[in-house]
Amino acid sequence: MSTTVAHLPKYIAEQAAILEQAGIESAAAEVEWVLCYVLNLDRLHLYLYGATLLNEENRRHVDKVISRRVTRYPLQYILEESWFYGRKFFVSPAVMVPTPETELLCEAAIKFLGQREIESPGILDVGVGSGVISVTMALEISAARVVALDVSAGALEVARRNAADLGATEKIEFRQSDFFAAVQSNERFDLILSNPPYIAEPDYAGLQPEVLADPKVAMTAGPEGLDAIRAIVEQAPNFLAEGGRIIFEIGFNQAEKVARLTERDPRYDEINILRDLNDIDRIVILSCRRG
Repeated sequence: MSTTVAHLPKYIAEQAAILEQAGIESAAAEVEWVLCYVLNLDRLHLYLYGATLLNEENRRHVDKVISRRVTRYPLQYILEESWFYGRKFFVSPAVMVPTPETELLCEAAIKFLGQREIESPGILDVGVGSGVISVTMALEISAARVVALDVSAGALEVARRNAADLGATEKIEFRQSDFFAAVQSNERFDLILSNPPYIAEPDYAGLQPEVLADPKVAMTAGPEGLDAIRAIVEQAPNFLAEGGRIIFEIGFNQAEKVARLTERDPRYDEINILRDLNDIDRIVILSCRRG
C-alpha cells in the first residue's frame, strides 16, 4: 500500500518525531535524506513522486534505517554516503564523516589558487581520510596535481574508491604515510592542506555519540589537541613552494595557541584565521618567508 501525496508530509513528521525523541537535531531533514536514499530520488522529486513509490517494502527499509539511527549511530555510516562540496562521497567507519567546516578549507584553497597564475599547482593533502579535500581540489582545479597522505590503509582504500567514483583517480597520487614520512625531501607544493586530529584527549569522552563513532585516531591529538597541528607547523615549510600556503583546520579555542607556535618559528611571516558559520575560529592560513 502506497502513501498518498497529501500524507507524505505527515509520514515524514511521524518519522522525524521518533528521531527527535532520541535527541537528534534536524530530524525532518534526516528523514527526507533517508527517503531520498531509499527511493533513489532528489529532494524535489521526493515531494513530486515519493508518495507513489513509498510501498510497504520501502517503508520497511526506512524503518530499518530509522531504528538504527535512534541509537545515535551516524546516518552517513548507515547509508554509506555523505555530501561534500555538492558531491556524494562513500564513507565507512574507517574514516571521519566529512563536515561543512572542511568545505571552508577547500574554498580558501580554491580562492588562493584563483589569485595565482600557476600552470599546474601542486597540492599536498596530509591525512586524506575519505578523500573529500583531495578529490574536491582535483576536480575544482583542472590542472592540479594532488598527493594524498594517510597513515591508515583503511582510509586510503575509502579515498581511492571516492577518487575512482568521482573521476579523479588520474590526478591524485595516494601514499601511506605518517605525516610527511613518504614525501621526498626535494618535493615542493603550492598548497599543503590538512584537516588534522585536533580534539584534546580530556574532551573526547564528552563528545556527542555521532562524533564518537568516528575513528579516534582521526580526532584526538594529545592533551591539548595540538600534537598533529604542531607536527604540521614544524614540518610543512620544508615542502612548501615559494609563495605557497599551508591551510589547515583547527578546533575551538586553538587559534591563539597555533599563533604562538608560528610566532616562535622564524620561517613564518603571516597567519590568517577564518571563522566558520558559527563564528568560531576554524581555518588557519600560513605563509612562509621561503619555500
